[in-house]
Amino acid sequence: MRGPARAPIGWGGSRVTGVAAWSLSPRDRISLRLGSGDGVGIAGTPSPPHWADLFGLNMCIRRLFRPSRLQWAWRAAFLKHKQCGHQGPWRWTHSGGGPYRAVIFDMGGVLIPSPGKVAAEWEVQNHIPSGTILKALITGGENGPWLKFMRGEITKEDFLQEFRRLCSEISNTSVPVDNFFSLLTSEQVAKQFPVMTEAIIQIRAKGLQTAVLSNNFYLSNGKSFLPLDRKQFDVVVESCVEGVCKPDHRIYKLCLERLGLQPSESIFLDDLGQNVKAAASLGMRTIKVNDPEAAVKELETLLGFTLRTVIPNTRPVRRTMEIPKDSLEKYLKDLLGTQTTGPLELLQFDHGQSNPTYYIKLADRQLVLRKKPPGTLLPSAHAVEREFRIMKALASAGVPVPKVLDLCEDSRVIGTPFYLMEYCPGLIYKDPSLPGLEPSQRRAIYAAMNRVLCKIHSVDFKAVGLEDYGKHGDYIPRQVQTWIKQYRASETSTIPAMERLIEWLPLHLPRQERITVVHGDFRLDNLLFHPEKPEVLAVFDWELSTLGDPLSDVAYSCMAHYLPPSFPILRGLSDCDLTQLGIPTAEEYFRMYCLHMGIPPTENWNFYMAFSFFRVAAILQGVYRRSLTGQASSATAEQSGKMTEFMSNLAWEFAVKEGFRIFKEMPATKPLTRSYHTWAGPRSLPSTPGTRSYIPLPEPSSAHASKGALVISPEGLSPPVRELYQRLKQFMDQYVYPAEPELRRHQASAERWTPSPLVEELKEKAKAKGLWNLFLPLETDPERKYGAGLTNVEYAHLCELMGMSLYAPEIFNCSAPDTGNMELLVRYGTEEQKARWLTPLLEGKARSCFAMTEPQVASSDATNIESSIREEDGCYVINGHKWWISGILDPRCQLCVFMGKTDPHAPRHQQQSVLLVPMDTPGIKVIRPLTVYGLDDAQVAHHCLRRNRLDLSGGHGEVLFEQVRVPKESMVLGPGRGFEIAQGRLGPGRIHHCMRLIGHSERALALMKARVKSRVAFGKPLVEQGTLLADIAQSRVEIEQARLLVLKAAHLMDVVGNKAAALDIAMIKMVAPSMAYRVIDRAIQAFGAAGLSGDYPLAQFFAWARALRFADGPDEVHRAAVAKMELKNRI
Repeated sequence: MRGPARAPIGWGGSRVTGVAAWSLSPRDRISLRLGSGDGVGIAGTPSPPHWADLFGLNMCIRRLFRPSRLQWAWRAAFLKHKQCGHQGPWRWTHSGGGPYRAVIFDMGGVLIPSPGKVAAEWEVQNHIPSGTILKALITGGENGPWLKFMRGEITKEDFLQEFRRLCSEISNTSVPVDNFFSLLTSEQVAKQFPVMTEAIIQIRAKGLQTAVLSNNFYLSNGKSFLPLDRKQFDVVVESCVEGVCKPDHRIYKLCLERLGLQPSESIFLDDLGQNVKAAASLGMRTIKVNDPEAAVKELETLLGFTLRTVIPNTRPVRRTMEIPKDSLEKYLKDLLGTQTTGPLELLQFDHGQSNPTYYIKLADRQLVLRKKPPGTLLPSAHAVEREFRIMKALASAGVPVPKVLDLCEDSRVIGTPFYLMEYCPGLIYKDPSLPGLEPSQRRAIYAAMNRVLCKIHSVDFKAVGLEDYGKHGDYIPRQVQTWIKQYRASETSTIPAMERLIEWLPLHLPRQERITVVHGDFRLDNLLFHPEKPEVLAVFDWELSTLGDPLSDVAYSCMAHYLPPSFPILRGLSDCDLTQLGIPTAEEYFRMYCLHMGIPPTENWNFYMAFSFFRVAAILQGVYRRSLTGQASSATAEQSGKMTEFMSNLAWEFAVKEGFRIFKEMPATKPLTRSYHTWAGPRSLPSTPGTRSYIPLPEPSSAHASKGALVISPEGLSPPVRELYQRLKQFMDQYVYPAEPELRRHQASAERWTPSPLVEELKEKAKAKGLWNLFLPLETDPERKYGAGLTNVEYAHLCELMGMSLYAPEIFNCSAPDTGNMELLVRYGTEEQKARWLTPLLEGKARSCFAMTEPQVASSDATNIESSIREEDGCYVINGHKWWISGILDPRCQLCVFMGKTDPHAPRHQQQSVLLVPMDTPGIKVIRPLTVYGLDDAQVAHHCLRRNRLDLSGGHGEVLFEQVRVPKESMVLGPGRGFEIAQGRLGPGRIHHCMRLIGHSERALALMKARVKSRVAFGKPLVEQGTLLADIAQSRVEIEQARLLVLKAAHLMDVVGNKAAALDIAMIKMVAPSMAYRVIDRAIQAFGAAGLSGDYPLAQFFAWARALRFADGPDEVHRAAVAKMELKNRI
């Protein structure tokens, strides 16, 4: 059996994986340990060869993406080695020398990680066909751009140009090779393995020479790519400098000549077989590197001396962390009663930056010292006293913890308080997939982990003297508020998932909490295992412990199940086949815990997972903020900005799951009948004093009725919203329906190209009655600065009512595309953009349009758009051809929201940008109005030419944008954010469209029923005709089905967000237009020829319903989206 990925270890967080601890320190503080040694290729992780050392042979280059199958293992320090009878830590014996005088290292795959895995992941992330980079590298062989580049025959720019062409030809798409090259040569990727750094130090300390022999290339600055400290090496030989590459014998001989050695006096390490073979043919001793850790072990065997310190992950004490050895030694001798005169050995563990941790050896005693850091500290921070107290108390309760010896609070001894414990050797499993173990062994390890957590949570904290160790109760509410505050304090930009979580978490807190001792950082690599059986010997890192909800520990320990194996701070299991590995799933692990504890499984498990990831996201944001100010300078700190969003998205996924659970358990809302009669008359509502409001409404109740429940009828709305609904209905009955004949006459008159005076009059009346700007969702406008502050469900009911008339939406300033554009400005606009465009739109003094669809491409795929946006002389210049631009023909249209491409070489969904373009900008030319079914658009009629632009009263137009120049301040959110903006704009808009269609359908059905009751054919009323009765019944059923689906989608948008409701939003866009089309068609059929006329709204309803099967994406796109989500989520 191969050994597991494990190592001997001492207390204090000292383990194979490097960690740096920090803490945001309220009383219930929680921290995360960031791994500095878990990168690709570190500590035995399989490392494909470095790309700069690839030679131009097919089989050789294919190894770039082939992971190593070797697994590494270190034996436990305390194992008894029967062959020598040795007790205590393992010691390497020095062989007394050897024939070797130098060690020669290849660079990529030996000294620094190979980016083969990065290349593969990069292709996936950028939607590049797998293997594109590989194929491009081998193209051309000796005369290909790759080998020419490594021989220094072409510049980086020439190489990238040719490489880009090859990649694009191979993949049939644009490949951003500059981005790939920048990533691979970044400090983040090209970082020397710590195990190799340590080995070089030891080799040179023994008097041997070291050298680098690398296939390499020049960067743009004229320097070669060598991300290493040259002082580590006596000789550096690079292919680009010498003009010759490995495996050419000449470059090996050149290196040996500069070292002044014979081939037999050197050891050569390389990760490519042909390079190793060439060196061996010259007489050099070789090591083929599949894994840096294993290679160092082999090198130790050849050299005859150890290349690593005996205590893993220790080093000489840092200068800034030195402690007075004399006073410490005196203290230890007094404490231990030892009379030895031998020197005190003192090393510092690489980790434990929160509380510095040291290894001590005095005589035969091995100890660990953990102290507070120097300097001024926050009162609750770095509380080593709490660590000492909790471990001492838990030891008495049978919890496996290191044996603590003494707490010294006298700062005169070493400068700060500290405590001592015995050095505790054993095994740490830093990789949660437990490579090298059998499935049964893996399951046993996780079962042991589960049992020890149960033991911690079963401790009677009162009996062991920990009753005052933390506050009793409200642990989760306090933690949620703590991390919200910490996140807000370190926020650098808006992260949508974090904003949703900040709103969602306080609303879904557990109703009941148990109180136990909680560890606060419980995970696999904080446990020390027996080397020969699945038994936990010690639980480490108690710095974050307190009294709290034990389920927070359980959820935290399951985080690895949802993280990818390559995640920088904590390796995960999300891509692993857990069944094959024998590792319990997170759900199985949780059930195992509940079984051991004798408690029923909690229903809101997803809440705890959401909170765990939210907490980590908040911590990572703090680290990122400090990296921007120079307080945290590590590469991991700089990465943490991206990891914050990744973690918050994971947290939100669990919030979505919890939302679905709540939704499924939700009781039906009463009453279940639908009524349209008037409940109450209108009343005047005062506006909020001291603030500008576009709709005078009182503050709503603390919780919207439709926020926590699915409201399927207006009667179920909260009292303020129900009253608003009734006032809207009364306005429709009193003003809108009676005005329809006059408005139809205006459409047919010679004045039809001008806005209707009657509509303008009704708009003023609606505004005066507070029926204005009802559409902005509460999520977008939480302070109700711009609108009514309704949820999506609440507005959906009002929207259906407005859909009863074609003219109503504009009368209440709730018509598309203005609603979507106003929401876009509220969500993403700057204050200057809002002042210029949002205010007149909200006041109804201007109209707007949205320009995306193009005649030359399939615009159902937004990434297809070809219109260009280029930066020139401090401006953006637009060129493009658009059509079906809603509202652009209205003479009141002042703003065009334009979507075009700023970077065609960026990833597909980051190529587009959105600009705010004034309609009087030179270069905008309306070519023609478009027709529907060959007739004028519903509101398009007469036109006249003015300012090189067609002035019409509405409708859709075809438009050219030629050299249209706008200032850079016109950009919304930033370059490359257009697709994101367009998607964010669509969600509520689709609810609006669908509910208006349901309003069309209700009106059509009402007209149909009145018609068949008043008409006689073939000797009996139409209402008695069986086919018509069937049509009425079918229409009612289809309307009710569609309404329920739309309301469900709106509800999910309210409780779990637009992204989580994507499936339901796609479904309603499939269902509602087709339903309305059928219902209206039946009504037209019942009316006969009259249904085709303009005397009734049916013809326009019908045309609009058919058009909406294209608007916001054709049915086929939504069907495909639904099918993909169905297959992905429900197999």
